[in-house]
Amino acid sequence: MRTCFFPLASVLLAAGLATLAGQEKKAPLAPHPKGYVCLRSQGKLLIDGKLDDPAWENAPWSEPFTDIEGDKKPAPLQRTRMKMLWNDEGLIIAAQLDEAHLWATLTQHDSVIFHDPDFEVFLDPDGDNFLYGELELNALNTTWDLLLPKPYKDGGRALNGWEIIGLKTAVHIQGTLNQASDKDQGWSVEILWPWEGIKELTPKPVPPMDGDQWRINFSRVEWDTVIKNGKYEKVKGKPEYNWVWSPQGVIDMHRPEKWGYVQFSQKTAGPVPFLPDPGWPAREYLHQFYYQQKEYGKKQGKFASMKELDWGPGLPLVNLQLTPRGYEATLKSGENTWGINAESYFWKK
Repeated sequence: MRTCFFPLASVLLAAGLATLAGQEKKAPLAPHPKGYVCLRSQGKLLIDGKLDDPAWENAPWSEPFTDIEGDKKPAPLQRTRMKMLWNDEGLIIAAQLDEAHLWATLTQHDSVIFHDPDFEVFLDPDGDNFLYGELELNALNTTWDLLLPKPYKDGGRALNGWEIIGLKTAVHIQGTLNQASDKDQGWSVEILWPWEGIKELTPKPVPPMDGDQWRINFSRVEWDTVIKNGKYEKVKGKPEYNWVWSPQGVIDMHRPEKWGYVQFSQKTAGPVPFLPDPGWPAREYLHQFYYQQKEYGKKQGKFASMKELDWGPGLPLVNLQLTPRGYEATLKSGENTWGINAESYFWKK
């Protein structure tokens, strides 16, 4: 599904920009992240990894994944796409990962799955950068689910003991697994992330209301391999590839402010336009402010006052309050006031 900015959507985003700016900006706004409209499924789906339930026919595929850094890096070597639906049980995710050489080794639940080629989901329903879930699985359907109270860059530590309530996952192998003598087509993934498990991440209404938007992203990790003695081996010293749905701009999936948007619809068939977040300019400017403060703090050992910070003319007016634990910065946009603190916790009033 291509992210389409329909006339109304363009007006909303332009209104957000006009409220905040009008002069030359010191730092350009990052592009709005990708968006996907998640339709309601007609009936239950069998979670078997095959993606052949009729309900999937109404769910459009996403654009092929890109490198995590975006256009700064070459396009992925293999195609990856995802699609989503929802029903009374939960959020349902499907993915198709093209792959000529299928391999996986990890069989223990909550292993560090990205040491194998894997598929990953990151979900922050309320978009506050805190208390978000991550799920990884490999081609053996071995899973790793973890809870992040806050991002690693802000001192967060993953809670590996957390389990997604009622989680169902399945994979379907299109070829052979761990057989280096042939070529494969790929593997497909099907995930049911139940509402009961999502309720632990947010006070927002679950299931979502029509038009609600959550933050979400998807990643695929791949490794360069060679064949030795009929088996796949990683090429030593080479880093992994990170291919994602909505590019992060940096090699770090744990920047939730960079994730894409899923917009829920009560309709069972489209097209339904994706409406860009009118608060995106406020979000982006406050995160620019946060990263400036973070850099200043590393160098000076304290957070900056507005006079000390390089936040000059042409940028939106930010109200800064230094606190014993850091700071709170707020920005007014239209009728809303947006805020961020020193740990990247983000809110809207």
